[in-house]
Amino acid sequence: MLTYGTKIVAGTSPGKGGTEVHGVPVYDTVEDALKEHEIDASIVFVPAKFAPDAIYEAIDGGIKLIVVITEHIPVLDMLKVVKYAKQKGSRIIGPNCPGIIVPEESLVGIFPPRPFKKGKIGIVSRSGTLTYEVAEMVKELGQSTVIGIGGDPIVGTSLVEVVKMFEEDPETESIIMIGEIGGTMEERVAKMKKEGLIKKKIVAYIAGMTAPKEKRMGHAGAVVYMGMGTFESKIKALHESGIPVATTPYEIKKLLVF
Repeated sequence: MLTYGTKIVAGTSPGKGGTEVHGVPVYDTVEDALKEHEIDASIVFVPAKFAPDAIYEAIDGGIKLIVVITEHIPVLDMLKVVKYAKQKGSRIIGPNCPGIIVPEESLVGIFPPRPFKKGKIGIVSRSGTLTYEVAEMVKELGQSTVIGIGGDPIVGTSLVEVVKMFEEDPETESIIMIGEIGGTMEERVAKMKKEGLIKKKIVAYIAGMTAPKEKRMGHAGAVVYMGMGTFESKIKALHESGIPVATTPYEIKKLLVF
């Protein structure tokens, strides 16, 4: 993040206050860091057992954007955290996500910089690695903002919310949505498009075509129960809304351009 140009002003790690890492001062708590610095965003790399407390610290400090890289945070813990964040006016990206990048401006997360170039395409994804792959495929067109929302069952910011933000963003002309089996976020985006709430062009790709039912596939949220969140239901909803769906990631650029 430092190499990319992101302004990292502080780090926290209990018991390590007063030290430095790559020239960045480390504090025992978020509260201590806020006494010395103006902070707009926090990124959490804390192990799952302690991650909720790290997020609560950032929320209580009034930090408005919190990116949570950590995976395997218990679902009930995340439900409480997300509810608390909404009450306090903080936005969580994640957990179990690669973060957010505005190409050639700022990176808060673990995105490899190579596939990203400034442009007009907004990418929102439930996957990490697929995001990098798709960004590479449309690199010559460029991206406005790229957000990985995370692959867990409970996430702080949904596909629906990000698509709405891209719709309102003057820097974004078209949208790529990378979904997967499990949940109903993709169907909700399709409904918005069908109702005319989304005017910009959206191209979708859904991972998990061959996934067996009732089996967790990589992401904790990528599991189909009792016919809900299936590959088929998502594809049907997207087609009915007029959103073109790529069969493979390699088709996305062609669908975007034509």
